[in-house]
Amino acid sequence: MRYVQNFTDIDDKILDRARETNSTMEAVAERFIEEYFVDMDKLNILRADEYPRATHSMDGIKRLIHELENKGFAYASGGDVYYNVRQFADYGKLSGRKLEEMQAGASGRLETAEIEAQKKQDSSDFALWKSAKPGEPFWDSSWGKGRPGWHIECSAMVRDCLGETIDIHCGGSDLTFPHHENEIAQSEAATGKSLANYWMHNAFVTVNGRKMSKSLHNFITIRDLLEGNWSGDSGSEASDKSKAVEPMAVRLFVLTAQYRSQIDFTEEAIASARNGWHTLEESLVFGKVHGSQLGWDLDNILKLPIVESEAVQQFRAAMDDDFNTPNALAVLFELAKELRRESNIIVHGGKTEIPSEVLQQKWQNLVKLSEVLGFRKPKLVLGSATIDIGRLTDGEIEGMIQRRKDARIARDFAEGDRIRNELKDKGITLIDQKDGTTIWHRS
Repeated sequence: MRYVQNFTDIDDKILDRARETNSTMEAVAERFIEEYFVDMDKLNILRADEYPRATHSMDGIKRLIHELENKGFAYASGGDVYYNVRQFADYGKLSGRKLEEMQAGASGRLETAEIEAQKKQDSSDFALWKSAKPGEPFWDSSWGKGRPGWHIECSAMVRDCLGETIDIHCGGSDLTFPHHENEIAQSEAATGKSLANYWMHNAFVTVNGRKMSKSLHNFITIRDLLEGNWSGDSGSEASDKSKAVEPMAVRLFVLTAQYRSQIDFTEEAIASARNGWHTLEESLVFGKVHGSQLGWDLDNILKLPIVESEAVQQFRAAMDDDFNTPNALAVLFELAKELRRESNIIVHGGKTEIPSEVLQQKWQNLVKLSEVLGFRKPKLVLGSATIDIGRLTDGEIEGMIQRRKDARIARDFAEGDRIRNELKDKGITLIDQKDGTTIWHRS
C-alpha cells in the first residue's frame, strides 16, 4: 500500500492570508504545514509515504493542461485557460448533479469576478490556469505568466505520484462537488481511464447541533482542544489547562462516529470520550501492572501475533463494514472492562479465578486492536522511577500507597512525603485514617 497526501501550497486563500499578514505565499504555506504536522503527531497520525506540493508539481500541471487543450477539453482565453465542462459527457457522475442544476462558485474557490466570467464560454467552466495578477507569484507558460487553478493541481499530483488510476481517493464531503467532480473531469478526459476505484468522503463535525464556522463563533481547532482553549458553545476562549483534552481522547471522540456520519461536538461528548480513553488507558497497562504476578514474559508477549478469538472476529467484521469504528470500539471496551474488573479483583483480593493465559490473550488482543485504531500505548515505569501514563490506574495508586506505607514503617518519611506529593501532582488526594489505613480520591 502506498499513501499519498498532498499540500495545496498556492491558492487564493493562501495569497489572501499572505497579504493580510504582510508575508509571502511560501512563508504562510510552510508555517501551516509545520503546525499541521505538530497536531497530527500528537494525535498519533502516521505519516504518509509522500507529501507532494502543488508548487513542486508545476511541470506535471502544465503538461496535463496541454493534453486537455489538445483533446478539445480546454481553451485559452485572455491569458487564462478554462476547462470546457460541456465537452465531458460524464460530468456530475460522482455528485449525481445535472449540469443544468449546478451553480458556478459553489466551492467558494471558483472565480466570481465579472471580468473572469466574461472569459468563459459557459458559466460552469472552471480555471485550469490563471494569468498573473500584480503582486502575486507566477510561473512562465505558453499561455503567459500565471499560476494553476486549484482543481488541476490535485489531478496532476495524483498522476505524478500514483498513476492514472488509484484505489482510494479521500476527502471531506464538501469536496464532492465541485472539486472531486472537476478532478474526475480533468483526469479521465486526459487518460480515458477511471480516476479512482473508491471515493471516501467524511462528514462534518457540528457543535451543539450547529455547523462549525467562524461566523457562528464556534470554530474549534485540534490545537484548541489539546491546550484547553475552547468552550462547548462559543468556540475558542482563554486557555484553561483543566479543559485540555488528551490527544488519545480526541482520537477516540472522532472514532465514535463512522466516518460518513456527522459527529456532534458537545462538552458531554468530550467528557464521554475522556472517560472512554481512561477506561482503555487503565486496561492497556494491565500487563505491565500485573504481568509479573501472573507469570507473564513481558519482554516477548507483545511480539506475539494477535490471537484469534470471538472479539477479534467481531472487530474485523466491524472494520470490514466500511470502517465501522463505533462497533470496533465496542469490542475494545468490552475487553477493557473485563481486564479492569480483574485488575480490581487482583488488587483487593490478591488473585483472580481466570486462568493467567486467558487474561494474557485478552490483554494481548486489546493492545494489538488498539494499535489498529491508532491509540498510543501509555507509558509505565515501575520501581523508583516516575510512573508516567497520563492517568494512574487504581492498581498503580494502591501500589504507590503501599510503598509509602512501607517507607513510613521504615521511618523514611522523606520518601513517604515524596510519594504523597507525586500522587498529588497526578490529581490523587490521600487521607490517612486513625486505624492506619489510607483512603484516596481523584481530584
